Amino acid sequence: MKRPGPLLTLLAGLVLGLSLLTLDATTGTRTASSPYEEGSPGPAAVRSAAPAAPTRSVSPVSPSPSRVRAADADYAGRTDDGTASVAVSVDDGRAIAYYCDGRAEESWLKGDVEDDGTLRLTGGDGARLDGTLTDGARVDGTVTVDGGRHAFTADRARKPSGLWRATATVRSARIDGGWIVLKDGTQVGIVTREGEPSPAPRIDPATGAVTVDGERLTARPATP
Repeated sequence: MKRPGPLLTLLAGLVLGLSLLTLDATTGTRTASSPYEEGSPGPAAVRSAAPAAPTRSVSPVSPSPSRVRAADADYAGRTDDGTASVAVSVDDGRAIAYYCDGRAEESWLKGDVEDDGTLRLTGGDGARLDGTLTDGARVDGTVTVDGGRHAFTADRARKPSGLWRATATVRSARIDGGWIVLKDGTQVGIVTREGEPSPAPRIDPATGAVTVDGERLTARPATP
């Protein structure tokens, strides 16, 4: 029997090789005969960044406006028409005032002082004082007593000028005296005996000593 020739052997090898290649293409598998094929690299894992922590917007806090209290002091002056004097004493947000013409008309008034220096003081029989404290140097305003309205300016007083008062009982009579001592040394005051006013005697501005109806009294600076 004849052996197949070299040509037939070569043809048989080619057919076998083509069959294997066709099988690889259809199945998608790699064979050991294709050592140079490399698999496609898989997608790299993507690491998602952690979300940023939310920021809180903080509104700036506006500082509260500082409250400026009116200067604690005494103020004394005259009405613009020159008919009377006015004194004001301010202490810890309160004020007392005295209007006096030195003859028969007077009024004591009191009330609060606003932080902006505004004064709204009231007294008996509808008396009223409306004023403004300016830079702790003076009080400007108007005072209404017995229906009469008077503009005034009272400058800051230095002792002994300012507002003085004395109360006592002399010979069974109730005595109430008020004095305004101006910066030039002028004194304006009224002493009321059981409700009856009269011009007041002078006080000693160094000590406050005064003699009323033969009785020695002591006038003291008036405060709210």
